[in-house]
Amino acid sequence: MKTQSSITAGNRKKENIQHKAFLPLIIALMVFIVFSIGCSVSIGQVPISLHDTFQILLYKISGMRFGSLEGLSTASFADIIWHIRLPRALMSMLVGIGLSLCGAVMQATVQNPLADPYILGISSGGALGATFAILLGFGFPGVLGQMGVAAWAFAGAFGAAVLVMVIAHMGGKITSAKLVLTGMVINALCSAFSNFIIYFANNAEGIKTVTFWTMGSIASATWEKLPLTAISIGIAVVFFLTQFRVLNTMLLGSEAAVTLGISLNRYLRIYMMVCALVTGIIVSSCGTIGFVGLIIPHIVRGVVGTDHKRLIPASALFGAAFLIWADVFSRTLIHQSELPIGIITSMIGAPMFMYMLMKKGYGFGGK
Repeated sequence: MKTQSSITAGNRKKENIQHKAFLPLIIALMVFIVFSIGCSVSIGQVPISLHDTFQILLYKISGMRFGSLEGLSTASFADIIWHIRLPRALMSMLVGIGLSLCGAVMQATVQNPLADPYILGISSGGALGATFAILLGFGFPGVLGQMGVAAWAFAGAFGAAVLVMVIAHMGGKITSAKLVLTGMVINALCSAFSNFIIYFANNAEGIKTVTFWTMGSIASATWEKLPLTAISIGIAVVFFLTQFRVLNTMLLGSEAAVTLGISLNRYLRIYMMVCALVTGIIVSSCGTIGFVGLIIPHIVRGVVGTDHKRLIPASALFGAAFLIWADVFSRTLIHQSELPIGIITSMIGAPMFMYMLMKKGYGFGGK
């Protein structure tokens, strides 16, 4: 039987190895993401060689100062890459970063290994907003243009998150258990209202659109949608990178936090609202994409450890690479058709999560 001292020494040795390997891992992930974006814009129903892809990207990114579009196999390749595939690849990267980041933060905040960005009912709230706009005709195209449905989806997602926070705060301070249970209730309530609208709607095309929305898709990504998503996720990444000490303390529990003079209740509210804002923007742009925020932090935690100084950036980068390739599979797996990306993430994520749970010695945080 192992003694406590030998276990502690083993943990310290593992921690040292993870610390030394962290920087090479981050560099490798960054290089792999760039490579993945290049492959993503080359692969599709219309295959484009990597040489043509690199030539087009160099010409466009440099503002037409370097390279040229002469010698391309087809002139339309430039439009396909620049206006369709590159925005889609970049959106996949951003969404992967946002969902993985929020998943890692929420798992520490509520001290629940099954937490993900949709635990607050954000996904069902966004689906309710989108269903309301699509099937009842409240998209307001004259006022909001093509962003009508997205605006309603964001309103529903953020509204659901605020409602969860308000209800969980009633009767005293917010606790992890109250937050999780309230999120489950709001999730069920929003889903019930969405199904109610769908049941009475006489709009087959609208129902099909709603179904596709609830399964998630990056197909609507455009250059116009990227700035808001990039800015919100970028601010969240910078913010949470500075919060690793508080997140580490949250894993130790409320007693340790009181000893260190940290108000977990205040930080819990702040972190949850930031995650709700980021996830609401993602839902409004891409629908509900499940399993990314749940599985990615667990995979990365097994590689870099539980210290959020390493876990936060590694989860963000791993999530970016994961969703880029999930999007590639979603649009190439079936010829002349596209699967909702939520199906792909679940098909990949569920077996991986099951394998991790069956591994000997798997744990969450310091528990």
